[in-house]
Amino acid sequence: MFLIKKVSENEYEDFLSLPRKIHKKNELMQKISDEEMLLKGTHTLSRYFDMTAFVCYEDGRAVGRCAVTIYHGKDEGYIGFFDAENNLCAVREMFSFAENFAREKGIKKLTGPVDASFWIGYRMKSDKFDEERFFSEPYGKEYYPMLWKECGYEVAETYVSNIYKKLSKKEDDDERYIKRYNYFIKKGYKIVDAKKEDWDSAVGEVYSLLIRLYSDFPVFSHITEDEFKEMYKSLKMILDFSMVKLGYKDGKMVGFFIAVPDYRNKLNGKIGLYELLFLLKNRRKCDNYILLYIGVDEKHLGLGSALSQSMFESLRKRGASSIGALIKKGKASEKYIDKKILYQREYLLFEKDM
Repeated sequence: MFLIKKVSENEYEDFLSLPRKIHKKNELMQKISDEEMLLKGTHTLSRYFDMTAFVCYEDGRAVGRCAVTIYHGKDEGYIGFFDAENNLCAVREMFSFAENFAREKGIKKLTGPVDASFWIGYRMKSDKFDEERFFSEPYGKEYYPMLWKECGYEVAETYVSNIYKKLSKKEDDDERYIKRYNYFIKKGYKIVDAKKEDWDSAVGEVYSLLIRLYSDFPVFSHITEDEFKEMYKSLKMILDFSMVKLGYKDGKMVGFFIAVPDYRNKLNGKIGLYELLFLLKNRRKCDNYILLYIGVDEKHLGLGSALSQSMFESLRKRGASSIGALIKKGKASEKYIDKKILYQREYLLFEKDM
């Protein structure tokens, strides 16, 4: 017998604790503090939407959870924060309850998994479940895609992460990318490493580029510069700024490539002494880097290849491997430094008409 309960802002322990029962410690990517703020409506982005969470119980035991997010004035909603046991009947009951709730609110289509916002988390891992999770990777269980498909959700978008091989210091460069790098330098472009002391102003330029370049992405939503800075204020603490490449032309930022040391899931919970030491050690020198954000002004096409050359030169000096994370399949960045790609991981975004 299943019972679906709407989560109140004061009684959400079952919603927060369920992922720890579903996932092993080394694969759990949950950020409890973010979830708690969203449930209370106090998150930086909460003013844009209403999020309603649900927990599914079987014989009094929590076996599934999800949340429906509805943006003000929109008739398309999101369903996310999904976790469940491998129990199709329970998930069907829970989704049916959540979908009826969305219909009553005038929602005509649900897309997911989207954890409230493009800026918080979306997409579902769909393969390579035997491999260790990397920093920022969407998590899930191997049976999650099947559950969604059985409940009537269809794949709307596919994303990939490129797993690049570890580069030795004797590794030959790709001549195509050297030529592209030299071409832009001769044209008066500057590609430089970011500096910590200048980051507070540089991040505003990154925002201006990113908000324009990513606006055509599925589930994208506009946020202000202040909100962006609040969302990503922790970047300053975790970045190795020599792995942040900025491209300038005539003093204006026209491209960026941001890599983050692979902290895996060590920074998702409370930061104690162990986590702090782990952060400091890996920020200084890491064996694997996550190529997280790249953007180039549309008037300067081709600069992405030059930024990639600069990034991979730094990776080679470190003798490090890297992961080109969460690229929309078919985008040009999927093919950057393609000769160094070992294989790909895949992620899915689903949708269902109401």
